[in-house]
Amino acid sequence: MRILAILLGGAVFLAGCQSNPPPPPEPAPIDINNVLLAPGFLAHAASSDQFEIQSSQLALQASANPAVRNFANMLIADHTRMSQTMMATAQSAGITPPPPTLLPEQQAALDQLRAAGTGPNFDMAYRQAQITAHQQALGLMQNYAASGDVPALRTVAQQAIPTIQMHLNQAQMLNVAPPPPPLPPGPSSRGERG
Repeated sequence: MRILAILLGGAVFLAGCQSNPPPPPEPAPIDINNVLLAPGFLAHAASSDQFEIQSSQLALQASANPAVRNFANMLIADHTRMSQTMMATAQSAGITPPPPTLLPEQQAALDQLRAAGTGPNFDMAYRQAQITAHQQALGLMQNYAASGDVPALRTVAQQAIPTIQMHLNQAQMLNVAPPPPPLPPGPSSRGERG
């Protein structure tokens, strides 16, 4: 019996020595609203690029205006390239880039653009959407280039600024005709003499 108690006590002692350490604390959730930290910056930059690409693809379907179509083709090419460069830089810096999805603000702007229809109505809405989107993208890139947390991404943001500024200037000068005014109501049949 004594041997059994010694063995049992030794087993309890050894079990106490082999206890697992507590698991490491969970990492803090990523705040994508802080655009000066890489995860937030990458999420907003990716969403911005996706808006430019998707809205411009929509322009190729909804507009017959050659100026709008040429501008849309340029945006698709430039923002595809900029997005690829940004994601490759993030990966080389050891950061997993977010999937290229639209954040709610860009999704709402794209939905509003879809609702604009086609022709001159679409062209006016597209021009205004591009001005707004490029003003926001320019601010995002300038702020991150000045104060972002990852040097390689700061460099990419700095390199994107001239292209985004050029897009903004071209959007502001984009030649779109306003939609025709509504036709005045025709003469009413009441009170007319024949």
